[in-house]
Amino acid sequence: MGIPMSQVARIGAYIVGKELSGVKRYPLVLMLEPLFRCNLACKGCGKIDYPDSILNQRLSYDQCMAAIDECGAPVISIAGGEPLLHRDMPKIVRGFLDRKKYVILCTNALLLKKKIDDYKPHDGFTWSIHLDGDLGMHDKAVSQDGVYEVAVEAIKLAKSRGFRVSINCTLFNDADPERSARFFDSVTALGIDGITVSPGYSYERAPDQESFLNRTRTKELFRGILSRGNGGKKWPFSQSTAFLNFLAGNEAYACTPWGNPTRTVFGWQKPCYLLGEGYVDTYQELMDSTEWDQYGVGNYEKCQDCMVHSGFEATAVSDTVRHPIKAAMVFMKGVRTDGPMAQDISLENQRRAKDVFSLNVDQQLGRMKKAGNRVEVH
Repeated sequence: MGIPMSQVARIGAYIVGKELSGVKRYPLVLMLEPLFRCNLACKGCGKIDYPDSILNQRLSYDQCMAAIDECGAPVISIAGGEPLLHRDMPKIVRGFLDRKKYVILCTNALLLKKKIDDYKPHDGFTWSIHLDGDLGMHDKAVSQDGVYEVAVEAIKLAKSRGFRVSINCTLFNDADPERSARFFDSVTALGIDGITVSPGYSYERAPDQESFLNRTRTKELFRGILSRGNGGKKWPFSQSTAFLNFLAGNEAYACTPWGNPTRTVFGWQKPCYLLGEGYVDTYQELMDSTEWDQYGVGNYEKCQDCMVHSGFEATAVSDTVRHPIKAAMVFMKGVRTDGPMAQDISLENQRRAKDVFSLNVDQQLGRMKKAGNRVEVH
């Protein structure tokens, strides 16, 4: 298991408390994007397709603290963009840790060697290094040669300094099960503390639209990978066994986007980390004004192939709490990788996708202009 038992127990108690109190929607992980600017231009990413005036924006320290104080999630995943480009990131991390939160700082590692002295090992802090497979797989995914070697050296450096280190791995439709399994073997041998794995989500503005997985291909891929790893028990995944079981097609979960609410430089993002269909100023407004039933597999065309952890891990965790015996059996035996798959959610009645990117950009630029172009440039 890639998560310490103390963290599992504390988060488990939080979830049980919410469930017993009858709370229908509650956050598990705050997805924080304090900037969109990045020092890579990955072919499968649609996060950096913004004007410079937006890419130069940063959430302030106070805005980041307000975000976690508003939603109260026990875990914060800091992404972007590249978070290490933010000059106040060490202060932001310390602020979250002082609030007794678990902090996952995601990075492509290009700046980690330069910045590592600004951080101290802590039981609640984890570096999450972006690594989408072995050298050939990763450098292709990030559209730049040499990044894999930098990431591996960063992992070794961080581990030597006493940090908890995990990797976050996104797999695309050219991923080979045998090769992916060997990659998991290799990073496990480096002594990493966890692996977060996910099928690629089809960002509508990503330069490469041919590499994304559909749901059937995702299930086949993960069955092939997990069958080579004792049903997933061989590697230190930072995800619930129930989520891995879902990736292998043994469950047909609906997503719970409110489980991973997202705060960006635009505001609180509706409805989830992967879809920017609108933005509001407060967490409570996000919860109250989002038409949740309009989104998710079977409800909205943009969601039809999504099986990403930011949408489904909270569902899997909730299912684990509600059905502990079933979850324990999967954990002990490993994920089933053969036999029939669960019947998936029908797409027959989903509504058509809407292109809202330009509208979101125009609205943000309008707010910036109204505020007198108070844009913080770093």
